[in-house]
Amino acid sequence: MKANVELHIDELILHGLPSWQRDRIAAAVKAELQRLLGEGGLPPSLAAGGTLPQVQVDNLQVAAGARPGAVGAQIAGSIYSSLGGRGALPGVAGRSTV
Repeated sequence: MKANVELHIDELILHGLPSWQRDRIAAAVKAELQRLLGEGGLPPSLAAGGTLPQVQVDNLQVAAGARPGAVGAQIAGSIYSSLGGRGALPGVAGRSTV
């Protein structure tokens, strides 16, 4: 049985990325997180419900010239992995903490 998941991102801080891409990256992060949660299921850290006040992803390596959709998907994969999710994007560099 699939869980009913409501995803709300109050604030997404993107250091080192062009300001004109931030809205597109944020939309891609949300879309990819929804996809990962739908296909991979809820990570154990979220299975009991509730909210997470903060999720931090450090040292994410973004390829020069990467499109906003690809950057957003990479960020979402790293967030999902940091939560303990399975099926996150392979090859996501960096250290993630919750």
